Amino acid sequence: MAIDFLELGPNTSKATVLLAHGAGAPMDSPAMTAISQALAAQDLRVVRFEFAYMANRRTDGTKRPPPRADKLNHEYLAAVDALQIDGPMIIGGKSMGGRVASMIADELFNADRIAGLLCVGYPFHPIGKPEKLRTEHLMGLQTPTLICQGTRDPFGSTDEVAAYDLSSAIQMSWFEDGDHDLKPRKRVSGFTHADHLKSMAATVAVWADRIGS
Repeated sequence: MAIDFLELGPNTSKATVLLAHGAGAPMDSPAMTAISQALAAQDLRVVRFEFAYMANRRTDGTKRPPPRADKLNHEYLAAVDALQIDGPMIIGGKSMGGRVASMIADELFNADRIAGLLCVGYPFHPIGKPEKLRTEHLMGLQTPTLICQGTRDPFGSTDEVAAYDLSSAIQMSWFEDGDHDLKPRKRVSGFTHADHLKSMAATVAVWADRIGS
């Protein structure tokens, strides 16, 4: 199956960020589009793609559930292979997309094919099941990693993540009162969603410069 890419941002950027979507929304969902636009505004080249189950929804009209996350590893690797770029590449994604990228990151990093891993709203555990952690592979992760997370994310809040044994290669960037999309309640936090997205993108740009230098 051919991979369709959705590109945004300058081709002259210092880094290309390859992003995969979450479990239930496509690559052009409002959340993915907002993240991509914010990153592109920081002069990063952003490339999105879809896993086959999501792409098939566009043609057959069904809402088939995603396969188990590790069953998508080969599709993410195929996207990396298909994307021909010059310069540093960062892989990652929103929620499940970032989780899949995290499972293949070290293989690519150790082969000098990527510079880092970016996860926006990492699903540390299923909602309501904090005991079912998805962190075992994150304990020994070698790839420079940035995880942007809302403090009240139901897939992993500040207090929960503080108790995890994560690799020192992982940098957490927290967004006050943000949910799984980094969206805060303005009356509680004093921030807007746009504020958090702009701050997230600025943080990513600084981090990308550091790991790419």
